[in-house]
Amino acid sequence: MGREAETLLSNLRKRIVGQDEAVRQIVDIYQTYLAGMASPGRPIGSFLFLGPTGSGKTRTVEALAESLVGDAHAVVKIDCAEFQHSHEIAKLIGSPPGYLGHRETHPLLSQETLNQYHTEKVKLTFVLFDEIEKASDALWNLLLGVLDKATLTLGDNRRVDFSHAMIFMTSNLGASEMNHIIRPSLGFAAGEAEQQAAQMMDGKKSEKLSKAGKEAARKRFSPEFMNRIDKTVVFNPLGESELKKILGLELRAVEERVSRATGAVPISFTVNAAAQEFLLREGTDLRYGARHLKRAVERLVVQPTSNLLATSQLQGGDALLVDFDPEASGLMFLKESKEAVPHRQSNKGNSAAA
Repeated sequence: MGREAETLLSNLRKRIVGQDEAVRQIVDIYQTYLAGMASPGRPIGSFLFLGPTGSGKTRTVEALAESLVGDAHAVVKIDCAEFQHSHEIAKLIGSPPGYLGHRETHPLLSQETLNQYHTEKVKLTFVLFDEIEKASDALWNLLLGVLDKATLTLGDNRRVDFSHAMIFMTSNLGASEMNHIIRPSLGFAAGEAEQQAAQMMDGKKSEKLSKAGKEAARKRFSPEFMNRIDKTVVFNPLGESELKKILGLELRAVEERVSRATGAVPISFTVNAAAQEFLLREGTDLRYGARHLKRAVERLVVQPTSNLLATSQLQGGDALLVDFDPEASGLMFLKESKEAVPHRQSNKGNSAAA
């Protein structure tokens, strides 16, 4: 594997938890592109990501953009829930000349939009069609030409070139079936015997998950559409060990946000093991995966810390320890002196004076 592909693999593994198959498929396609062996006249790669909400499908695309161009937001994102009716396709490609509103309708998929995140080193575009199953047949038909010939014709007959694009489509199809397969091994309420049994069946379980997701996609999409997709990847629901790793990533991100907020004189920010266990309990929900955990971190850590900064109870140079208070069943925020600053939380996230 080339050095650039190895670097991408390393960067994605640091950012994406529990989805090694998706990471490997992306790196394989990228390596093919670097070697100059990508199929001519087609996008660099097209992916269908299947799996439950909160399993990391969208985050994987953002991590790819962050790894290659340095910006997680450098993704052309199309929310397919906004294109459930055929006439709404005009928002993507613009209205033809002569139609009412032609001049006012600016296509979302213009060449300028695709090229806006190109850098001198990396001239790649990452296009994400989120929740593709919610789109109308008109959008799927539009994508057939893009996936096959890397070309999109706008309403005014201009051509848009997708040959330097990686196209990602996400879907929750088959999620309920997958959660049913994995459920015994998820969550803190699962019995020890159930967890051990689930671990013993990892190979069979993974195969069942993949089959459930792909079968749901085949029922929903036409064979013509599925045959034009390079890689179909099924994302596994996240278990306890994966959520612990994700919590670590989220808390490091919060630490970086605190450092940026305090400027030249940073704040030492620590969340101890007891507080992390509390966050995991509060943030574990089988239905929403990592998204529920991220919301718990925002509600229970970021918002109180922001309050302390905004009211000057916490300033640059201070050391902040986030600990669990068993009496209040919530988090408490302590300075280095161990003097409690006026901010404690109940398990519902309500704050009270210390």
